[in-house]
Amino acid sequence: MNSFIETYGYARAGLLGNPSDGYFGKTISFCFQDFRARVLVYPSARLEIKFSKADLPIFEDMDDLYRTTRWRGYYGGIRIIQALLVRFMDYCREQGLALPNRNFTLEYESNIPQRLGLGGSSAIITASLRALCQYFGIDLALPVQANLVLETETRELGVPAGLQDRVIQAYEGLVFMDFSKEIMDRQGYGSYERMDPGLLPKVYVAYRTSLSEGTEVFHSNVRERWRAGDPEVVGAMKTWADYAERGRRALLGRDYQTLDGLINANFDLRAKIFQLSQGNLEMVHTARRVGATSNFAGSGGAIVGTYKNEDMFRELQSELQKIGVAVLKPGIR
Repeated sequence: MNSFIETYGYARAGLLGNPSDGYFGKTISFCFQDFRARVLVYPSARLEIKFSKADLPIFEDMDDLYRTTRWRGYYGGIRIIQALLVRFMDYCREQGLALPNRNFTLEYESNIPQRLGLGGSSAIITASLRALCQYFGIDLALPVQANLVLETETRELGVPAGLQDRVIQAYEGLVFMDFSKEIMDRQGYGSYERMDPGLLPKVYVAYRTSLSEGTEVFHSNVRERWRAGDPEVVGAMKTWADYAERGRRALLGRDYQTLDGLINANFDLRAKIFQLSQGNLEMVHTARRVGATSNFAGSGGAIVGTYKNEDMFRELQSELQKIGVAVLKPGIR
């Protein structure tokens, strides 16, 4: 076995269906390699999780502390990796898998912008789980990997989350996901269909380079309303699932006019259900003013959409840059 194991987890963007993945809905997402989490595991005398720069409480001054905390949040990756190790051990015991007594050191780094809904935390966990599986010689099916990453956050850390991020980061590429209750109850995970990324039209991802408000702002009380059977929220979840299903058909048929309409409609419905900040609305509307489509890539702070040609892309970059937003053409991974 190679002494050093190196694994990756990539940023992701939810194209359609957001945020119905935690509500027995359907989604379409893709992974892109422009941002990634990297994990290195190697044998050592003791088990050690090494600090990355994001974990070190060292700052130039108070302003640096403030800027860094607002951008990165209050936590680094140590706690989520530790939570993964606990969940991984529990899973192995549940399955009767005996782990050899072989200590290791785990190092990680990530350049995925945090708190922008691009799957930064789950990418770290995904990369770490891949490394652990290789180190201990355990082969886990991709749906099981996605479930373990989700359970690390929900069960161990108490973070409300859905499967979408974890599934696309496990499978990579472009994936249509069906989380229907019947399917989930029957097999413990959804139905995941890999699609050819070549079916996508010209796609962009844009994200804030200034202070982020964080995911928690946008989840508000929607889950409670859904659990209570609120007709508006229940109906919205069904509609988002329908958008994803129709988007799948549009991609397969290369019907990009229909796809464009669905991308915009996905966000417009979200704006009716969730309390959205002015900064996030500004991103979406700025992109639309130049003719591009726009939808949240995740929970806020980043958007995804389509553009027609290079002239539109350059205008998109120019206009979004004025409000502190960077734009890229994602390299689908």
